[in-house]
Amino acid sequence: MNLKVNMNLFTPLIRQISRKIFTKRHLGTCGSLLSYRPGPLSQFTDEELLMKESVGKLAKEEIAPLVRKMENEGKIDEELVRKLFENGLMGIEIPEKYGGSGCNFMTTILTVEEVAKVDGAVAALVDIHNTLVNSLIAKVATEEQKAKYLPRLAQDYVGSFCLTEPASGSDAFSLKTEARKDGSDYVINGTKMWISNSDIAQLFLVFANANPSAGYRGITTFFVERNAPGLTVAKPEDKLGIKASGTCMVHLDNVKVPESNILGEFGHGYKYAAGFLNEGRIGIGAQMIGIAQGCLDATVPYTLERKQFGKDIFSFQSMQHQIAQVVTELECARLLVYNAARLVDARKDVIKEAAMAKLIASETALRVTAKCIDFMGGVGFTTDFPQEKYFRDSKIGTIYEGTSNMQLSTIAKCIRKEYS
Repeated sequence: MNLKVNMNLFTPLIRQISRKIFTKRHLGTCGSLLSYRPGPLSQFTDEELLMKESVGKLAKEEIAPLVRKMENEGKIDEELVRKLFENGLMGIEIPEKYGGSGCNFMTTILTVEEVAKVDGAVAALVDIHNTLVNSLIAKVATEEQKAKYLPRLAQDYVGSFCLTEPASGSDAFSLKTEARKDGSDYVINGTKMWISNSDIAQLFLVFANANPSAGYRGITTFFVERNAPGLTVAKPEDKLGIKASGTCMVHLDNVKVPESNILGEFGHGYKYAAGFLNEGRIGIGAQMIGIAQGCLDATVPYTLERKQFGKDIFSFQSMQHQIAQVVTELECARLLVYNAARLVDARKDVIKEAAMAKLIASETALRVTAKCIDFMGGVGFTTDFPQEKYFRDSKIGTIYEGTSNMQLSTIAKCIRKEYS
């Protein structure tokens, strides 16, 4: 088959477009467009840069000394949680009138990334609290609900997103937790599983089916406070990684809440779960690139110091190529995450971009941290060095808030739609 293209066929069209662009009528518009020089995705506003730098400093000074202690104890230090609130990390996008920082989504992503460079577990706390709990309430709650909960979430209330169940993981819409109408109240019964932040949360956003006959269209979101009679939180799971991040089962046994505790519209819980998990996935992408970068930052200096055969091991070309490869892959993942975050701030549809960001960031973090252990040699396989923790912490990225296969399915659906 002859695939050679005859450019002469396109020449008249090209000339026609060029004349149209440079006519007097269009010159002003095109002139402004041609003079416009958009900055790179890694260029930040003064506000974003200030937050990035201050969070990086806080992470090194306040979080880093506690990492091993929290890892061993399997919980985040209470005093550290208080400092996260005091420094504005738990109310990043909450409007200032509710006591929050009033920043954009990109600032949240940069914050999660900086924290994850030091500890993936604390990054998970900050990410889920901001991208799922705060964001959902800020966007769909009534004014009365915002006034009641957002100030607390910015000051001292940790939030938890209760969606997953023992038999409802990737298929989130098959959840069995039900909310039965009882006069002006709802009585909730069910069990949630793998719920992050649940060990220290004071507020739970519980997804329950309030109209089972309607299938997933009956799923509704409810505010449930920790002290609600009938709500119990089991002991944290003993996980492979992010051990300090509390992941527990949450049981709801005839938990009664008033109708006013419905968040958003009745029966729209499935929309909220699907929609806001997109932002959550970008947050997980930020967590993953932070973990990978933190691991590299702890590894590359070692390759410059470790001597073998009379020279540092970084000087060997095979090492240089491997390091260059993983650094390049990480930068690709970072740009996907940043691009998705910018699209959120531009209020664009990010279903595909969020899935791509999470997919590539999580898979890249696994490769980068594994290679860092290789670069370290035998010491990288010991708990005396941080590489093994970064490696363990990165594994969750391909699982929670949608497995890698689910991200691929989502991307494929978007591609089908684009070409149909």
